[in-house]
Amino acid sequence: MARSVTLENLVTSQFGSQAAAYVASTVHAKGEDLRLVAEAVAARQPSRVLDLGCGGGHVSFAAAPVAAEVVAYDLSPEMLAAVAEEAARRGFANIATQQGSVERLPFADASFDMVLSRYSAHHWGDVPAALREAFRVLKPGGMLVMADAVAPARAVCDTFLQAFEMLRDPSHVRDYSIREWQAMLAAAGFTVTATTPGHQPLEFSSWIARMRTPPVFVEAIRALQAAMSEEVREHFAIEADGSFVLDNAVFVAQR
Repeated sequence: MARSVTLENLVTSQFGSQAAAYVASTVHAKGEDLRLVAEAVAARQPSRVLDLGCGGGHVSFAAAPVAAEVVAYDLSPEMLAAVAEEAARRGFANIATQQGSVERLPFADASFDMVLSRYSAHHWGDVPAALREAFRVLKPGGMLVMADAVAPARAVCDTFLQAFEMLRDPSHVRDYSIREWQAMLAAAGFTVTATTPGHQPLEFSSWIARMRTPPVFVEAIRALQAAMSEEVREHFAIEADGSFVLDNAVFVAQR
């Protein structure tokens, strides 16, 4: 009989063993989207910030010099331990870590000035529920900043993206389109004040290495890339070694 595995179990098993790799990842430590998140925090000067699905902690590290307190929140205890260690190394005494699900936040209503999240939501099982929780824990007038990979508008490009995301990492749920994001944010009660599309170049070998993708799935991704139409190949700027460009976006929304 097959063993039953929940999405939460899958996420923690996928990322727990790779916590140090995500803290050290240059893709996650840099980027225009991270700069935009950091600028939003600097402009807001918040007292208390929640970093949802903090991963390697790069958003928390960007917010810590400005905010009085940052709560780095993630499903993976191993990831949180790596973030706490790196925060101590950097001298950020104002970063606290807490484990839990984004769909069930253990925080009081109106307890944060800002909620931030970056490259995490495509692993969430119920994004609308998580956004409702973010709305609940934000103070009136509080700000949400979401940054994530986004699905292309063209269906054929979307299909290929979701396929090789899943092959690389079975805890992947979905990269949502910009329109889907805007609709989900509005449904949760937010007013979207800015949407900034962007692009993230991904070097294939390190992209695969971060998740320790099994060779059979690496071969499947490369086979899909080889089978792409020219239209799809051009959209993702597929290179000979498999490297490509991912669409992303930063959404700023007000409670």
